[in-house]
Amino acid sequence: MIKILVGGILSLVIAMGIARFSYTPILPLMQSDMSFSNKVAGYLATSNYAGYLIGAVLVGILPLKKRRKAVLRLSLIFSVITTAGMGLFQMYSAWYTCRFISGFSSAFVLVLSSSIVLDKLAEKEKTNWSGLFYGGVGVGIFLTGITIPILNHYFKWEGAWIGLSILSIILTFLVWIWLKDETSSSTQNKKKEILVHGPPTKWIPWLIIAYGLEGLGYIVTGTFIISIAGQIPNFNGDATFIWMIVGLAAIPSCIIWSSLAKKMGFVKCLVVTMLLQAFGIVVPVLLMTKIGLIVSALLFGATFMGITTLATTLASRITPKNSSRIIGYLTAIYAAGQMIGPLLAGHFASASHNYNSALIGAAIVVLIGALFLLSGIRFDNKPVKIVITENIQNEEI
Repeated sequence: MIKILVGGILSLVIAMGIARFSYTPILPLMQSDMSFSNKVAGYLATSNYAGYLIGAVLVGILPLKKRRKAVLRLSLIFSVITTAGMGLFQMYSAWYTCRFISGFSSAFVLVLSSSIVLDKLAEKEKTNWSGLFYGGVGVGIFLTGITIPILNHYFKWEGAWIGLSILSIILTFLVWIWLKDETSSSTQNKKKEILVHGPPTKWIPWLIIAYGLEGLGYIVTGTFIISIAGQIPNFNGDATFIWMIVGLAAIPSCIIWSSLAKKMGFVKCLVVTMLLQAFGIVVPVLLMTKIGLIVSALLFGATFMGITTLATTLASRITPKNSSRIIGYLTAIYAAGQMIGPLLAGHFASASHNYNSALIGAAIVVLIGALFLLSGIRFDNKPVKIVITENIQNEEI
């Protein structure tokens, strides 16, 4: 069980922390050397979100239950290749292609690794460990915050991408040998009934809508936090510093929120995290200082992966027999929100010549998402009986 959990964590480090999110701290380095516009930078971000959206839709539709491990491994290979490709090529078309495929493969890795790990945790009645699993994204973000400045110093931004791909190869080898989909290869099964507390299956649409609004709102801070930092006196746009804060806050957040959810209820914790995130989004509007941005970064890191942890764990608890499909739906609508958010925020920022209206709008969207969840709080303390299939041959913890 421990090896499966660690393998899942490392898969998120590779596909999310490195392949997907390292673009944010490397982007200023690329722009400084290559002198391309913010418009091109936006297109690169959008191509990644588009790939993520399409990948999430496909992974939710395709019948991958018996092929999760094989498809996951292939997706990790594409993550490594596209990370290296960003440093090997200096053509916009190549970059667009790499970012698109990177987003596509990231969605597959997130959904498939989530379903494998969460299914195993549910089998062993250890769903509170999901926080450890999703902490892998924060680990990846923090890791890139440490390694990118070093790699850039010696090998420039191209070397940063290639160096991260080499690190990903090493981590992929560990995932390859540790993350095994044992639940799909059993020869003797037994049915096991367990009681969980949470909403019924018919409540899932409310969760999906709220999660889509979360994707629409959170990505505004996730996309523009470095640009906002550049406008603050005495901060000098230190992207690495602010990105490390986000990563540090994200690492324990998943563990903390999943532990609290076991006591308070998953829906109630989701509402609280989204309220905190909405406040964090508007902090730079209320306090446009270095302290204000640090507080915003801390709240952003402390909530964005916590929300993902709570939402996907809750979905897997409600529908344990079909977790891959439901998590795929959640990821798809989340990705759709991520595509729309930066476009709207960019329009508002251009019109007003600051990010205030974009941040206020994003905070309102997240608040509305929290309101959609309120109807589920009453189910938090109601037990629901679910039936899972347990592999008798794999009992190790």
